[in-house]
Amino acid sequence: MSKMALIDYNVDMIIYIESENTELKEKYNENFVREVVAFLNSSGGHIYLGIDDKGNIKGVSKVDETLKLISDCISDQIEPSPHNEVKNEIIYEDGLPIIVTSVSKGIRPIYCVKKYGFSSKGCLERLGTTCKEMTSEEIKYRYRQQFVDSDYMLQAPAKYAPLSFDMMKILLTSQGMHINENSFEASFNLKRMDGNYNLMAEILADRNMVPLIFVKFSGYDKASISQRSDYGSQSILLGYQKLKDRLIAENICKTDTKVRPRIDRYLYDMDSVNEVLVNMLVHNDWTISEPLVSFYADRIVFTSHGGLPHGVSIEDFFNGVSHPRNTVLMRVFLNMGIVEHTGHGVPTIVKKYGQKAFDIRDNYINVTIPFDKEVMALMPRVGTVEELPFIYNPLTLNEQMVMEELINNPELTYDELTGLTGLSRRTVSRVICSLIDKGNIERIGNNKKGYWKILK
Repeated sequence: MSKMALIDYNVDMIIYIESENTELKEKYNENFVREVVAFLNSSGGHIYLGIDDKGNIKGVSKVDETLKLISDCISDQIEPSPHNEVKNEIIYEDGLPIIVTSVSKGIRPIYCVKKYGFSSKGCLERLGTTCKEMTSEEIKYRYRQQFVDSDYMLQAPAKYAPLSFDMMKILLTSQGMHINENSFEASFNLKRMDGNYNLMAEILADRNMVPLIFVKFSGYDKASISQRSDYGSQSILLGYQKLKDRLIAENICKTDTKVRPRIDRYLYDMDSVNEVLVNMLVHNDWTISEPLVSFYADRIVFTSHGGLPHGVSIEDFFNGVSHPRNTVLMRVFLNMGIVEHTGHGVPTIVKKYGQKAFDIRDNYINVTIPFDKEVMALMPRVGTVEELPFIYNPLTLNEQMVMEELINNPELTYDELTGLTGLSRRTVSRVICSLIDKGNIERIGNNKKGYWKILK
């Protein structure tokens, strides 16, 4: 950390002065967040708490309390999250503690004070020794900069190391792609200019620290959680498939056998749900937070962060204009055959559920898929596999136990299923064969690296 200070060699002391990259504050106050945002939007700088604006050393009286205020400020008051760009340290001058908050130039084109949003009052930059509010034209200009067109996920650093990509390579090979080990990481832009892995690499890696949550509520609101499953901490490609399998497994079917051909009516349209799921992952702003799937008794809500990608209007969005927030991630999904990049996803959802399914805000998008009321009427409630009416779940008790475990973790082995269910290995083997015969599951991949795909 470099100090912006003058040294008087006659008295051998450091004189602190404010500058374009140095802010002096006697104590923490509500203007602290403005200083951080201004440095993020400029070239970075240091904030010294415990030194007044004339350079007099005052010290920080309550260090721990002040550090917590700074932490809460960074977590809750700035959009998007600048965790990787802000660091704190404690130094001592004249025996008094000084908190130094070092702010790097932001990896995103613009940051704001969250409660004011991307307005002039919320967007500030450092000009000399003061914070200057940006004009609306300046804010728009930043979004038109080339930096916006480059993928921010390639700039943000990974938080987890070391990283490997065996699952991604296996899945790409299964799509007929040839993997060149020497150029693999460069081909998918998995490293930053400094040679370290980026956020894109982390979410595609075999192991990571990125959650991907499916939470199931027992009623119509968040009052009571029935189940919480995390399909993260692994390649997003596998996480996507597991989330999709979970949604397929939860999709109850009502069959009318009185007509020919018979009519199957499902709790929700799986084609639309899959489009929502893909859009949620590809368009999410991963620097803000991870996406979330909330499963209620009467609907599913998919939450992605970041609002609409820059340059896409509401009208463009509903007309199917394809402008992914994460272009490299979209390319990976294209190579996997998961998405076609034809722009038909949103129109597919709108055709089935209408524009009212979308709640589009500046910082997030919620997509709500309501359940078919006739199918809902068949059940006292939507719950786990063993809670469904027997007529629509014609499985034995042992089959229901195994299915429940496979829904939660499709990678389970025979031995692991034996331990979890209490059944003998021979019984588990019979149950698996029966579930395959009934069309409930199928094996994807080999016995060592494959997984169970839930079909119904």
